[in-house]
Amino acid sequence: MTETSDLKASRRTILRAYALIIPSALASWWLWPSSPQITLGVGLAVSAGVAFALIVKLDNGSVFDAWWSVMPPLAALWMAFGVAEGGPLNARQTAVLVVTGFWGTRLTLNWWRDWPGLHHEDWRFGLLASRWPLPVWAVRLVAVIISQTFLVYVGLLPLHAAMTQGGPGLGVLDAIALIVGVGATTIELVADEQMKIFAERKAPGEVMDRGLWRLSRHPNYFGEIGFWVSLWLFALAATPSAWWTGVGALTITVMFVTFSIPTLDERSRERRAGFKDYASRTPALIPWPRRQGP
Repeated sequence: MTETSDLKASRRTILRAYALIIPSALASWWLWPSSPQITLGVGLAVSAGVAFALIVKLDNGSVFDAWWSVMPPLAALWMAFGVAEGGPLNARQTAVLVVTGFWGTRLTLNWWRDWPGLHHEDWRFGLLASRWPLPVWAVRLVAVIISQTFLVYVGLLPLHAAMTQGGPGLGVLDAIALIVGVGATTIELVADEQMKIFAERKAPGEVMDRGLWRLSRHPNYFGEIGFWVSLWLFALAATPSAWWTGVGALTITVMFVTFSIPTLDERSRERRAGFKDYASRTPALIPWPRRQGP
């Protein structure tokens, strides 16, 4: 696909945004004098603030997608090299970096490839702006910056235990966490590629019910939840006392179940005549053989 001049300009803008967002997070993590969990939040908040300034300047909330996809692998790197004791990486630290790196690379490249440019903004932001009695900048601040920064923060709470506690070797739970993390990200990769191919060939109003989408209405969300669960499993493998950090994966799951899935399903029912029948026979989240029609 040949890039238009507008898309090239948009991508250059995002690269400049990365050049501001990433150093602001890294500098905050390495310079802020506090406990690792508090410092983690400070770095996320500072970099999210930089992203918000860019969102206001560019008048586009989707710019925050660039922030979301790089923060988890960057935070894992900081925990491994800036918080954990010096020396070569141990097996668990390496496994966590593999999972977060795979996840971040997939999401960043997928977004970069399919992003149409700064003329486009995720329709959900417009929907919220139309429903909330607030200025657009305030909607973006609450719905994009504050809420999503909080989700990433609680999702990354397991990193400290996973990177700094426990023995250096890989146990059974570590192996499970690695399989879950890589497997979940692979599910997202496959689901997104299947949807991309379908979107390029579909007829107007046609419902995607093939591949993973035949087993789940939202297999990409199932994979996303699995990634955050894998971070919690790594923390549990390091120390059982980290059980409470599962609040992150739980919170992200609740967000998908109570907001993202209902919102997308409502939009699909309005735009696709066959979606009601598809939804009646296909699980919303967990892949499972579909129910037979009447």
